[in-house]
Amino acid sequence: MNDRTPRSLQNTAAIKKLAPAKLNLLLEITGLRKDGYHEIVSLFVPVALYDTLRISKRARGLEVHCSGKKVPGGKANLVHRAAACFFESTGIDEGAAIRLTKNIPVSSGLGGGSSDAAATLLGLNQLWDKPLNKGRLEAIALSLGADVPFFLLRRPAVARGIGEILRPIEEFPLFWYVIVSPPITVSTAWAYGEVKLELTKKEDLNKISKLRKADTNIPDILSNDLESVTFGKYPFLRSIKASLIEAGALGSLMSGSGPSIFGLFNSEKKAQEAGKLLASNMRGEVFVVRGLS
Repeated sequence: MNDRTPRSLQNTAAIKKLAPAKLNLLLEITGLRKDGYHEIVSLFVPVALYDTLRISKRARGLEVHCSGKKVPGGKANLVHRAAACFFESTGIDEGAAIRLTKNIPVSSGLGGGSSDAAATLLGLNQLWDKPLNKGRLEAIALSLGADVPFFLLRRPAVARGIGEILRPIEEFPLFWYVIVSPPITVSTAWAYGEVKLELTKKEDLNKISKLRKADTNIPDILSNDLESVTFGKYPFLRSIKASLIEAGALGSLMSGSGPSIFGLFNSEKKAQEAGKLLASNMRGEVFVVRGLS
């Protein structure tokens, strides 16, 4: 660097941030708001399937480079939007270079884009010595997407509202998950738009109350109101769910709006065995991952 390099950029190494995927172990749609968003009750669980971001300072401007799975470029990319919001909110008159390695399947119900946005905010905030407090980070995250705030928390939580009202779950049991992600994409907006919501539907308080008990049998609460919508368009997804059960899963469910289907296992050995079996006869990607808490 020469003498004209800003002091804040001198001796600054790139930092690495991991952006985990998430699974919905419960997703109930309880209402439709006037602004068009759906009210939900969900159980979000982060899992050890990661995108990787390397973030460094630069004198001016944003440079975002993506490798791995194909994602939108420029301002359509959530990483770019998150970084722009960070600089706008802080007033910092500098820029950043961000390298995103995309491993989480895109538009798959695993929350990869939202996780990348949250990791960008956390990384930039760390790099500039935390100019944003927790509340401001959460506000920016919510402006980027309903489930982005969850990826700031990164622990199992019950989500309400449009997904932004979060209650962390203490001592959530450790599970291993086999995730099958078929080679199709599903629009979240489309899936929610297709839901035939019962006007009198209320959240299942019995299921939610079970989450407060240490002896809860998690497979008993697995449900997803979007599953019938996505399965209706892609009937072959039912066979993936059945195959996971046949392979020994304690329970199986579609995550988010899909198309990813996961099976829940109580040991790494059983999950790895099931993963190998499914990888040999399934179209798409198969991941064997542990839950994060």
